[in-house]
Amino acid sequence: MSELRGITWNHSRGFVPMVATAQRFAELNPGTNIHWEKRSLQQFADWPIQKLAEVYDLIVIDHPFAGYAAAHDVLLPLDALLPAAFIDDQASHSVGASHASYSYGGHQWALAIDAATPVCGYREDLLEQAGATLPRTWEQLENLADRGLVTIPAIGIDSLMNFYMLCDALGEEPCSADGAIVSPAIGLRALEMLASLVRRCDPGCLDRSPIAVWNLLSSSSSVALCPFAYGYSNYARPGYGDHVLQFGPLIGTSEGKPFRSTLGGAGLAISSRCKDTETAIRYCEFVASPNCQRTLYFDSGGQPGHRGAWIDTEVNRRCGNFFKNTLQTLDQAWLRPRYSGYLHFQDEASIVVHSFLRGSKTAEQALVEMNRLYTSSRSHS
Repeated sequence: MSELRGITWNHSRGFVPMVATAQRFAELNPGTNIHWEKRSLQQFADWPIQKLAEVYDLIVIDHPFAGYAAAHDVLLPLDALLPAAFIDDQASHSVGASHASYSYGGHQWALAIDAATPVCGYREDLLEQAGATLPRTWEQLENLADRGLVTIPAIGIDSLMNFYMLCDALGEEPCSADGAIVSPAIGLRALEMLASLVRRCDPGCLDRSPIAVWNLLSSSSSVALCPFAYGYSNYARPGYGDHVLQFGPLIGTSEGKPFRSTLGGAGLAISSRCKDTETAIRYCEFVASPNCQRTLYFDSGGQPGHRGAWIDTEVNRRCGNFFKNTLQTLDQAWLRPRYSGYLHFQDEASIVVHSFLRGSKTAEQALVEMNRLYTSSRSHS
């Protein structure tokens, strides 16, 4: 009997498809048992991968961990274990930079079984009741927020991701140089834009993750729209919530340039301490395969990482064209840094941005502190 343990994150999208694929894999491979456990979304973003690799054989990871994996013996290089044709198929059918996001230092550290980025989600019925239409620009978004129709996820990690998005919209790609995240003028304006929108939303947004936001929109009628939060196709499927949500692309600048959100998603990796590498590899190949991704994986609540599922007619029919309507936003999404010291910066900078949004710091103080953390993380990478 081959016994493997896996760890993923605690949501129907993250946990149920892993359990379902493990069950089916065991049916196809008698004598195999893969037991999946779950951790919170926040723990998914920041639990040390080296600790997880000591306990689990299979790990669902966030792509910024790739740089750490390349510098430390925690994960197995999948390109050295999987057929080259399979890796090539994954690369050529990637959703945006999802596949490439797990490649670092010359190796592939995970398979992109899940693809996500912030997208717009809304209640069409509530917008119609309010006589409102989807905003196309930041100014239109603020006008809707002034009417009490808008919320965003503004916990620390998501506020940092939105800060990145606003910097890019203002004309500078963040983290493109060692000395500072962005120029002072762009950084301060992005922080002030984010704070301005948060002030127009209900105070509860400062404590909400994307999951909490989509739960709010799908279970109550207190707000009608979230302009950017990591997309969850579950809420576009009939029966998952009290109300079905619609999803689409992000707003754009006044010049018509679409906002570029910060890529998320999840990858399936194998611990360097895995007790049965051969079985783990076969399971990874099974989960990431085109057929599983567009059938069993999606059927079980998963949000596939294989492009074939995103353009599949039946998959889209069953979730209000979630994938078709957001694919371009995924393809344009910005890839976060993945150098070995980045995650420490992300953790600490998230706290700084959140403190600013709560009024504990000025924009100037926040940006200075973030730049200090960024420079330090670069020097220790």
